[in-house]
Amino acid sequence: MAHPATEHLLLQFEYGHLPPHLQQVSRGFGELANRLVDTLDEGPELSVALRKLLESKDCAVRQAVMDGKA
Repeated sequence: MAHPATEHLLLQFEYGHLPPHLQQVSRGFGELANRLVDTLDEGPELSVALRKLLESKDCAVRQAVMDGKA
């Protein structure tokens, strides 16, 4: 079982609630986040990696939203 902070971060990568076109953008980030948690030991660098991946995912999803409004 992952550390509670890691579990909290993983929740941020869920994408099932998003519209299909945003799920396509978000899915790969969620898959990578889970792969990192499955592969790496708990520690501060894993937390930083997940936070930076989350920031990147959020940027990509925002861009996809903006692209849809054009």
